[in-house]
Amino acid sequence: MKKIAVLGSTGSIGTQTLEVVRAQKDIEVTALAAGSNITRLEEQIREFHPEIVCVWEEKKAKELALTVSDLPVKVVCGMEGLIAAAVETDAEIVVTAIVGMIGIRPTIAAMEAGKDIALANKETLVTAGHIIMPLAKEKGVKILPVDSEHSAIFQSLNGEDKNAVHKILLTASGGPFRGKTREELKKVRIEDALKHPNWSMGRKITIDSSTMVNKGLEVMEAHWLFDVSMDQVQVVVQPQSVIHSMVQFDDGAVIAQLGTPDMKLPIQYALYYPERRFLAGDRLDFWSIGQITFEKPDMENFPGLSLAYEAGRTGGTMPTVFNAANERAVAKFLNREISYLTITDMIEGAMKGHTVKEDPSVDEILEAEASAYDYIESRW
Repeated sequence: MKKIAVLGSTGSIGTQTLEVVRAQKDIEVTALAAGSNITRLEEQIREFHPEIVCVWEEKKAKELALTVSDLPVKVVCGMEGLIAAAVETDAEIVVTAIVGMIGIRPTIAAMEAGKDIALANKETLVTAGHIIMPLAKEKGVKILPVDSEHSAIFQSLNGEDKNAVHKILLTASGGPFRGKTREELKKVRIEDALKHPNWSMGRKITIDSSTMVNKGLEVMEAHWLFDVSMDQVQVVVQPQSVIHSMVQFDDGAVIAQLGTPDMKLPIQYALYYPERRFLAGDRLDFWSIGQITFEKPDMENFPGLSLAYEAGRTGGTMPTVFNAANERAVAKFLNREISYLTITDMIEGAMKGHTVKEDPSVDEILEAEASAYDYIESRW
């Protein structure tokens, strides 16, 4: 039995990870962690019987402990509890599917404990890639990407000479507002932004996809994961979401990974790498697809992507500020406190006001996050 821990088990990636576990039947879940959805977490505990469970909120953790008191499970809370779940003794792979920079410390702790990481928490690499990637090498652990695009790149590189990579072609659907002007985007409502044309995702990442900020975060993540410069990562809009990403090599050859838009494929690939298992679901029918089209991303009307390139090229604490400002801005948009276009205005303002610290420690990364939050709250 393969043994895993799932951090963020009640979210979109976490629940789909458990669907893979349910279908395959030879994976044991030894630890679960969630934010506050203790109703769903209790259901997961009763089905998968983990040894330890973390709830971020202490009050919710106490409530959960009472409801599962008939089971031999340890309930913990907060960052200390999250780290305890990440280093659970028996787990071989830790699926990091929690949203936000709280994923950094448990990821580091898991790696130091010799666990492989199935990475779905992009903030970890965006803000701390200079810490994470050398640590993975030092500890001899694998970072297995779960994002569909990074999994596609990972699969396209399988068996190839990594030093022969000319560029990474990171595909994007373009989101629900592809082709819209700034004038049209002024009228965007929350309900509009949450309607992604191809993928079913959580609320924040769906908003990030619509602004192209998510693609910018993925560019920074690819820079660290595949040891390429920011300028070696080229975003290509591919509206059908059939090609999940591609790699172009020095000899001009391009290798791509294609498939239906189903997150269970990259999740399962990460859990069983290098083995491929049967996965139920739709298959691509090229006769029905007919054609696959490509476009250049619109960085003028969607400045989130160009700001991401700027943050990634600058490095240091700037990617943290980009990410933190976006996180707070999206929360305000979802709370109907700001307009849609204000999201990227906030990011740009936070970046312009930030003094970069090179090669930051985890504490310095978290300080930069806090300063970005303070900036947003003081001005909006």
